[in-house]
Amino acid sequence: MNLDFLSGIGDAIAAFFESPLVQLGIQAVGVYIVIIWLASAYWAFRDMQARSANPVIPYLAAALVVGFTPAFFLLGILVYRIIRPQERLGEAYERGLAEEALIAEIEQIEHCATCGRKVHEDWIICPTCRTRLKRVCPHCTKLVGLEWSLCAWCGRDFERRDAVASVGSVPVRPLRERALEPTPSAVPAAMAAPVPMAAPVPAAVPAAVPVAAASVAEPPAAAEPPAAPAVTTVRTTRASRSAAGSRASGPTANG
Repeated sequence: MNLDFLSGIGDAIAAFFESPLVQLGIQAVGVYIVIIWLASAYWAFRDMQARSANPVIPYLAAALVVGFTPAFFLLGILVYRIIRPQERLGEAYERGLAEEALIAEIEQIEHCATCGRKVHEDWIICPTCRTRLKRVCPHCTKLVGLEWSLCAWCGRDFERRDAVASVGSVPVRPLRERALEPTPSAVPAAMAAPVPMAAPVPAAVPAAVPVAAASVAEPPAAAEPPAAPAVTTVRTTRASRSAAGSRASGPTANG
């Protein structure tokens, strides 16, 4: 009797599963499991694309899930979640930006180049090591860096001299005013002629100079005036004296 009861239960279960509705439900569940299996493989593929820049690794992740078959794909998903990278590429990029922003904020805080301590942006000298940090612009009295070649507020050039810098502040006259100025050709010839300079006075010859040097300094004999009139005068004087002597001796001889 017990065997008949058990066989009846088995026949009822077999009839239940042989029902068309139950068969349709079993097929629907199988199709659903396959869809979940393939969807899990696609999810692993897309998730690995977001976590790695390597184009081959996403295909390997999808193959891992597919290789566990629809019966064990849940185990494949568990293995994938264990070995996948911990952060996405976007999260790593945001973390890098946050780190760069933090570093830039730290670099904006001024430090002394000698002792490395924090200093205020308006300080000229470090109070710890007395290192000069900035200088004052002599033109606009604002603080400028020691390595600056000109002032960023007033444009003062620190490398050029003050005389050269003042030339740039001279106003340039308009072209119309410069056209009205007289040209050099319009100046009278008397005003334009150069003024003759006085001849230099020759220095006196010192007493210790030798006679040869003095003779060289004398002008040539050709430049002296002719001495003929003087010789004629001497001859005339001598002739008159001889005539006077002859006149005086004449009466004496006659007597």
